[in-house]
Order: sequence, then C-alpha cells, then structure tokens
Amino acid sequence: MMSTHTLFQILVAIHIVTGAVGLISFWVPVVGRKGGVNHARFGKLFTMMMLITGSVAICIALTTLSDPIATHPHLVDHPQFGDPGLIAGIFGWMMLYLATLTINLSWHGWLCIQNRRDHKANRTWHNLLLQVLLAIASANCAWRGWELNQLLMVGISMVGFATVATNLWFLYKPNPRPLDRIKEHIKSLVGAGISVYTAFFAFGAVRMLPEIALTPALWSVPLITGLTLIIYHQRAVTLKFRARTAA
Repeated sequence: MMSTHTLFQILVAIHIVTGAVGLISFWVPVVGRKGGVNHARFGKLFTMMMLITGSVAICIALTTLSDPIATHPHLVDHPQFGDPGLIAGIFGWMMLYLATLTINLSWHGWLCIQNRRDHKANRTWHNLLLQVLLAIASANCAWRGWELNQLLMVGISMVGFATVATNLWFLYKPNPRPLDRIKEHIKSLVGAGISVYTAFFAFGAVRMLPEIALTPALWSVPLITGLTLIIYHQRAVTLKFRARTAA
C-alpha cells in the first residue's frame, strides 16, 4: 500500500508541472495582443492548467491534513514549523483555501468569455456552488489563522471574501455591459495567476528558506504585481471603450 508521504510527493510533482505550465502560459495573454489567436489559445491553456493545479492542490491539502508529520518530515525539528497543528494550518487549511480560490477565479473568468452572449448562463449551478465553497474556505482559513495566531492566514482570507462579493455582483447584475464582462474576465484570470504565484512563492520558500516563508514581504510580491496588472489592463480597456463611444 502506498504511504502517505509517497502519495504526497507524487501529488506535489504533478502540481509543480501543471502549475509551471500554467504560470508560463499566463504571460502570453497578459502581455500579448488582446483578442488574437495566441491570446485565446494560451488563455485556454492557462485556465485548464489552473483548474488542474487547483484540484491537485486540494488533494495535497487533504493529504497534509490527514497526516501533517508524514507529509512534511523535514519540518518536524524546525523551530518555527515543528508543531503539527501549524503544519496542518499553513499547508493544509490555507492551501485548501488558495486552491479553492484558484479554481473559483479560473472558472468564473473563463465563463465570462464563454457566455458573452448569454449572461444568465454565468449563473450555472457549479459557478454558484464555487462561490459558496470559497466563502466557506475563506471563513475556515480566517478562523484557523485566528486559532493559530497566524494573522497572515486571516489577512489572505480577505481576498476570498472580496472575490465572492465581486463575483456575485457581476453574476446578478441585470444588464452588464461588454466592458463589465471584460473587466471581470481580467480580474478573475489575473487573480488566479496571483493566487498560484503566491502559493508557489510561499510554499516553495518553505523547502529552501523556511525562515522567510511566512513573511508579509514575500507574499506581497505576487499580490502587488497582480493588482498592478489588473488595474492597468482594466484601465486600458475602459479607455478603449470610451474612445469607441466618443467616435
């Protein structure tokens, strides 16, 4: 029978491969020409990789929660991460939350484009279910962080609450404009990239430099970069639509 540690290592390997492909493909639609063949092709590849990566991350988190020590033996004697409860909190509950956030943003952002001619189709049952699951995962991450005195977990959970709120605002907006749909698409898929880059930065740092893994500075790098990209591209499409209207 396969050990928990072996299963964990296999899942991590899959997670790294799919995540790396997704995070490389992420930059083609972000920096390339919008609306072209490459934008659509690599955007679809990015979305599919994020859905797979997020799903595997859920399995990784559940494996960690089932046996924190067996999945992270290298942290047993570490002065900061040696507590099984903390390992379960950071690498179990917080990863479960980040995985759910990634899946939510990826799928929601994809639907915004696929259902451009039928806004009500965005309110399909599985997209609404994802909003409920993300709200639960966010609340759980915040609660576990409070119990463990890990304010980083509490702070990062706020992104999930904001995501659910803005997603529902868009889903139930009676007559969204094409501009609203494109801005929501940008927010969601760039947000998915932020989520996975954050996880790769933070959880990767645990293996190389555990001392900096939970520092706010490390977590802020992908967040600030991603928010800058969202603001820039949303402003760009807003100005483009205004120019068309004026003409």
